[in-house]
Amino acid sequence: MPLRITALTDPEETSAARRLAWLAAGPDGSPAGYAFLRLFAKEGQRHLAELDVQVHAAERRAGAGTLLLEAAVAAAREDGRRAVVAQAPGESPGAAFLAAGGFRVALTLTYARLPLADADLPALTAVAEKPHPGYRLTAWEGRVPDELADTYAASRRAMDDMPMGAVDYGTVVWDVDRIRAAADAVSARGDILHTVAAVDASDATITGFTELVVPGDGTGDAQHYGTAVLPEHRGHGLARWMKAASIVTARERHPHLGGLLTDTADNNPHMRRVNDELGYLPTHAAHEYQLDL
Repeated sequence: MPLRITALTDPEETSAARRLAWLAAGPDGSPAGYAFLRLFAKEGQRHLAELDVQVHAAERRAGAGTLLLEAAVAAAREDGRRAVVAQAPGESPGAAFLAAGGFRVALTLTYARLPLADADLPALTAVAEKPHPGYRLTAWEGRVPDELADTYAASRRAMDDMPMGAVDYGTVVWDVDRIRAAADAVSARGDILHTVAAVDASDATITGFTELVVPGDGTGDAQHYGTAVLPEHRGHGLARWMKAASIVTARERHPHLGGLLTDTADNNPHMRRVNDELGYLPTHAAHEYQLDL
């Protein structure tokens, strides 16, 4: 039976991105799959689009995925995008689908989990409490405090040289409005954003940070977001220090959490070593694919 592709209106639009959406359905209207295309809107990433195509297992190999992919790529070209990225687990049907569609592997990510029931809390506490001369830790929940907002926004440039393989990811430009909007987005969906930051004791500026998003009910698994240290402050063990403090805080405030999830680029050996030392166990790998337009 012929499939129909219908463009949908997606209400999810922010100052950082807007999304286009398509639905694949049979003649009777039964859905077979969908596609979302996220068009980044911020300076430094306006060349990039992010694709998510999903087809129901029972409807695969009937052409729905190909039609959805063609619609999304055509929209990206029409919008003047330079590249489209998408992610799929290694050796999965999605990986094979993207490869057949002309996408290439641009980055490999290793996913890992710290099971909190097995975590060595005394050892982690010792890491978190170890003094680092010239630095101190601070932490907050939700929005960054007003008195730290400017220096926190400035510290986000620590992510600019984050290893991203061959992905044409561009540069994310952060300001105070953007970091507040990101925190508000986490809160709006009912989750809790915990941030731990390292502060230069000489001038009270933030030199690094790590973020953890906890489910609103405090159960299940929490997800690490960014962890980064400014280049001029690297080599002092700040990432390990901050992340250990984040783990200890999560365990104390949310005793019913099952674990903490993180993902790291395979070409970022420093952060992979930090995760290994803190007890994270690899669970699976995924590839970031890129289609150059």
